Amino acid sequence: MPGHLNFRMRAMAGAMPGSLPKTRTWTGTAILALAIAGALSVPVYALQGDDIPTVRSQLGGYLAGRLARGQSDTLAAAAFYGQALSKDTSNDALAVQTFEMEATEGNWPRAEALAADLAKAKSDHRMSRLLLGLAEFKRGNFTEAEENFKASSVNPIGELTGLLGRAWLRQAEGKTREALELIDTTKQPDWAQALIRYHRALIADVGSRRPEAKTTYEKLFAGDQKSLRSALAYAQSLSNAGDNKSALKALQVYFEKIRGDGHPAAAALQKQLIAGERTPLLVTTASQGLSEALFGIGEALTGEGGVGPGAVFLQYALYLEPRSPFALAALANVYENTKRYERAIEVYEQIIPGTPLEQAIDIRKAYDLNSLDRIEEAKALLEQVADRDPQDLKPLDALGTIMRGQKRFDEAIGYYSRAIAIIKKPEARHWSYFYARGTSYERVHKWPQAEADLQQALKLSPDEAMVLNYLGYSWVDQNKNLKIGMQLIEKAVKLKPDDGYIVDSLGWAHFRTGNFKEAAKWLERAVELRPDDPILNDHLGDGLWRVGREREAMFQWNQALSLKPEPEDAEKIQKKLKSGLAPLAKVAAPRRTQQVQRPDQLRKRAENRQQPTGGSVPQ
Repeated sequence: MPGHLNFRMRAMAGAMPGSLPKTRTWTGTAILALAIAGALSVPVYALQGDDIPTVRSQLGGYLAGRLARGQSDTLAAAAFYGQALSKDTSNDALAVQTFEMEATEGNWPRAEALAADLAKAKSDHRMSRLLLGLAEFKRGNFTEAEENFKASSVNPIGELTGLLGRAWLRQAEGKTREALELIDTTKQPDWAQALIRYHRALIADVGSRRPEAKTTYEKLFAGDQKSLRSALAYAQSLSNAGDNKSALKALQVYFEKIRGDGHPAAAALQKQLIAGERTPLLVTTASQGLSEALFGIGEALTGEGGVGPGAVFLQYALYLEPRSPFALAALANVYENTKRYERAIEVYEQIIPGTPLEQAIDIRKAYDLNSLDRIEEAKALLEQVADRDPQDLKPLDALGTIMRGQKRFDEAIGYYSRAIAIIKKPEARHWSYFYARGTSYERVHKWPQAEADLQQALKLSPDEAMVLNYLGYSWVDQNKNLKIGMQLIEKAVKLKPDDGYIVDSLGWAHFRTGNFKEAAKWLERAVELRPDDPILNDHLGDGLWRVGREREAMFQWNQALSLKPEPEDAEKIQKKLKSGLAPLAKVAAPRRTQQVQRPDQLRKRAENRQQPTGGSVPQ
C-alpha cells in the first residue's frame, strides 16, 4: 500500500491501543502500580503463572488497565479493564476500553458480547459495529451485516471499511455488478483510490468478469500504485486466464519498483510462471476478499509500530480467515515491535508450513529466540534453515548477525565466510557480508583480514556510511592513511548528518589528531543528536577539557556517568572527574598498531545489527 495512504490512515484512525496463552508473568510496572495503589486483593507474588489478579476497586482496575495498555501489555489491560467494568457495567467509557483490548487480543466471544452491548449504548461506535457486521457476514446474515457496516461508517477510515465491507457483501450474494456499481458510485478521497481500485479488480475477478478485472488492474498499474499484493493479484489473474507471458511482465514491474530480490511470495510466483504453471486467483471467495481489505488497512496502520488500531484490523482479518499467512506475519511483527517475542513466535507458528514465507518466518523466529536469550535454540533453528537450502545466504547472514551480537566473533566469521563462499561474483548488494565479517575480524585482532574485507565492502558500495565510518576511523586511530581516513569519515557525515555515532567519529578523529577546537564542535553536535549515550557524552567531556572549558567538561563526564556506562568506562570517567585529563605533554601521540583502539560506539554500531538483511517478514 502506498506510503501516503499509510500516513493518512494513521493520522485519521485515532489513538487506540493494541490470544495469549493462559500462563504468563505480569509486567513489573503493573504490579508496582497496583501495589502502591493498594488495589490488589492478592499478594504481589501471586501475580505470576495462571492466576488472574483481582482488584479491590473500580479505580484500581482502571488505573492498572491504563498502565498495562501504555506498556502494550494488552492481555493485562483487558483483564484489568474487564474487572473495573464488572463493578459498573453501565460505564460506557470502560466498556469501550475493555472492548478494544479484547478485540486486540482476538478474544472473540468476549469481544462480540461487548460489541453487542456497545451497539445498544453507543450505536455509532465504529469498531464494535464493524465486528458485529463481520460476525453477521460469517453467519450469512447479510441484511444485518449491511446495517452494521453502514453504522460503522462514521469517519474516513470507517467509510472506507464500510464501503469495502458492503461491496464484498454484495459479492457474497453473487451480485458482482451491484458490488462494482457500489464502488463506482461511492465517493471516496484520493488517498483511498488505490486500495478501492485494487478491490474492484479482485471483485471483478471473483465474479468471473475477467476483462473488467484486467482493465482495472491496468489502470492501477498505470500510476505509481504498485504494491506487492496488487502485483501478485494481477499476475495471478493473468496466469489464471492462461497468459503467463503477460503475468511475468506484470510481476517484473513490481521487481523494478523495489529494486531488490523482492518478497518471497513474488519470487515463488515468478518461478511458477516461468515453469508454465497456471496459478489460482489470489482471492477466490468474498470472505477472503473482505479479509484482504482488513489486512491491507491493518498493515498500513501498523507502519509506525506499537499496538493500536492496526492490530485490531489485523485481528479482524484473521477473524474471517484465521490461517491467512500475510495477516499472521503482520500481527507477529506488531508483537515484535512491542517486544512480546514469545507471542510473536506463537503467531508465526500458526502459519501453515510450506508457504513461500516459511524461510523468512523461521529467520524471524530465530531473532525472537535470540531476543529471549535462547541463543542455542535460535542457532539450531537457523542451521536447519541453512541445511534446507545450502545456497541460501539469508540464514547464514542471520547466524552471523546473532553470533556477532553475542560477541562470539569467531563463530560469526565462520558463518559470514560460508555466505561469502556462496557468492560467486560479489555485487553491490553483498557489501554487508564483507562489512560484517570485517568488523568481526577486527574484534578478534586480525586487522589485515578486517581491513581487506572493509575495503572490499567499500569497493562494492562506495556510499555506505557505516563502512566509510568504520574504515576511516580505524585508519585515523592507527595513525595510518590519515588524510584518506579523515576524508572517508567526512563523507560518512555528509551521507548521514543526523547520525550521532558517525558525527562523534568525526569529532573523535579530530581529537585523536590533536585538532581539539574542531573536535569539540563535532562532539557537541554528536551529543545534540544522541544525548542519551554515555560514550558520546564522555567524548564531549574530553573535547571540552582540551579547549579549556573544564567546568563544562566536568558536567559532561557527570552526565555520562548518570547514563550508566559499562563498568570499565565508568571507572575511567570517575578518574577524570577527580583529576581531569593528563597534560598534553604527557600524552603519547597515536601510534600505528595492529589492534584498533577506536571508541566503543563503533563496536556498538557493528554488533547491534540485530535484523537480517531483509528486516522483518516483508509485507
